[in-house]
Amino acid sequence: GGFMNSTPEEIKRLFDNLMESPLQQIFWHTVFMVITMQVVMRGVQGGLEKAVRFLMPALFAILVILVGYAMESGAYEQGMAFLFSPDFSKIDADAVLTAMGHAFFTLSLGMGAIMVYGSYLPSHVSIAKTTFFIAGADTIVALLAGIAIFPLVFANNLEAAAGPGLIFQTLPLAFGHMSGGWLFGLLFFILLFFAALTSSISLIEPAVAWLVENKNVERHEACVWSGTACWALGIAVVFSFNIWADFKLFGKNLFELLDYLTANLMLPLGGMAIAIFAGWMMKQAHAEQELELPAQGFQAWQFLIKYVSPTAVFFVFLH
Repeated sequence: GGFMNSTPEEIKRLFDNLMESPLQQIFWHTVFMVITMQVVMRGVQGGLEKAVRFLMPALFAILVILVGYAMESGAYEQGMAFLFSPDFSKIDADAVLTAMGHAFFTLSLGMGAIMVYGSYLPSHVSIAKTTFFIAGADTIVALLAGIAIFPLVFANNLEAAAGPGLIFQTLPLAFGHMSGGWLFGLLFFILLFFAALTSSISLIEPAVAWLVENKNVERHEACVWSGTACWALGIAVVFSFNIWADFKLFGKNLFELLDYLTANLMLPLGGMAIAIFAGWMMKQAHAEQELELPAQGFQAWQFLIKYVSPTAVFFVFLH
């Protein structure tokens, strides 16, 4: 209920206060990492699968409610115009690289997460159909989030290019002025926490799985080592918002630099390497068996994975 009847300036101040407090951030960062590793210790099916089955549909339902609220905000048409009126003159190599990086990030490509989840799929599940479902669902949720947020941004004269902070400044404003907003706000941010938690789990699971399968490390021990390494790196990122805010490499603080390197460089490179492996090194019989595509569909996939995907990523980098 802390957001009720707050002004945009008051909510921004709350967010800024958190960013400027290393102790608060380290505390919550530590809590978050401990919870992440507790779930990972239980394994994907015992921990993550049980949580996601109920939490993600609930988050989706609240998102739909927020879209309905945004339609009544008075700036719905302005928000839609911002989202869906393209300016093709703005599309250059940097924009394509950023978009590709975002696509890789949001679909967890090139970082091992999809491979880990794929390894837990039952043998009768079609990888090809599941892939289309994931890409479609991800796109629908992303569009709904935009439709929910940007009308509220314009209705309250906020900055549309504020980045990740938007969700902690725009949505609290909406919750603070809607009927029953204290309840929806509470539910939304709890569920947002779980959405972040599932991402955190999926990102650290490949490292844990690799240690268990290749180095014969016990699962709980692998979780401790991996979690401690991520926690330590997270401390440095926390400082990039306050104590080390003036320390910059290539014009970016540590958080911005890691964000750029991973999303725009490491993920596409990882994806290109995986495409080359799947297209040129993996046995064709194994690929056919796993994908279970009709003959023409498999040939099309093979052409895309061998030639189109690696070449497209390479030329974007070359530019």
